Amino acid sequence: MNPELMSAVKKFIRGLHNLHPENRGVVATIGTFDGIHLGHQAIMAQVRNKSAIFELPSMAMIFEPHPMEYFSQEQAPARLMRMHEKLEAIYAEGIDQIFCLQFNRSLRQLSAREFIDRVLVNGIRVRCLVVGDDFRFGCDRKGDSDMLREAGRQYGFEVIDTATVELKGRRVSSTWVRQELQAGNFTFAETLLGKPFCISGRVVHGQHLGRTLGVPTANVHLHRYRAPLSGVFVVEVLVEGSRLPAVANVGVRPTVGDLVKPILEVHVLDWEGDLYGKRITVQFINKIREERQFANVDELIVNIQADIAKAKQYFADLRRAPGEVTPANP
Repeated sequence: MNPELMSAVKKFIRGLHNLHPENRGVVATIGTFDGIHLGHQAIMAQVRNKSAIFELPSMAMIFEPHPMEYFSQEQAPARLMRMHEKLEAIYAEGIDQIFCLQFNRSLRQLSAREFIDRVLVNGIRVRCLVVGDDFRFGCDRKGDSDMLREAGRQYGFEVIDTATVELKGRRVSSTWVRQELQAGNFTFAETLLGKPFCISGRVVHGQHLGRTLGVPTANVHLHRYRAPLSGVFVVEVLVEGSRLPAVANVGVRPTVGDLVKPILEVHVLDWEGDLYGKRITVQFINKIREERQFANVDELIVNIQADIAKAKQYFADLRRAPGEVTPANP
């Protein structure tokens, strides 16, 4: 690998104005890449392979916010990943650079030709572009794979169709992953993702409602109006090399009625440590129930205790000898 490529490894570039000479001349792909599922992983593999052939850095171009969030705001599909999680996952796929464009009024007003000229040619100076044949861009919606190939012939870059990954005759997509998560099908969601579904974040101080109810929780803000799943779940908490059994709630706490945006609340079973300020990863295992509004706090407490009992039973069943019991949905 040449010195120029080595200097470009694991770079995050935000905006055209932050592009430097070592960030230009790349093999790139463009997308939202929410979840980094099997389809995304196949695309990243294509980019890596072409990067090695061209002896140029690999790049994933993303947008923040997601264009659908810009146009639809609260009605946009829930994110599978927070920005930090997405960056980590893309780097884990062996991509050298992530180029993030702010999706704002200026960007949305670019025509397809202007996007090619300013971003692809004069910006990153793309040498090879991996995109799907359904990719559309530009305020005039004239940008497609045919226009990109024409521009490639004019400016000297190659355009390659993205690989398609199918399971059960259906293309793997972020939409499909969301559907499985909402249904509580975590095993199949893991198949689509190629890894367990997790939410990561730093534990913050809340209103200490859980402690008041006798069930202290670690709170992680999701920083979005919608979450890809909601309800009460059996989970494991990964923190500082430990894996702790827990029960979690994702939602807006309808009984108390104090939240607009959903929050992740985790109660670690039979544990009294302090997680405040620590970054945790919560792996979702099984769904216990939907989030519900109860008549009063006393009824809420009774149901929380029932949720904890079901989670403890789930983990107890898993610890039994293989074949002795098959854990069922609580």
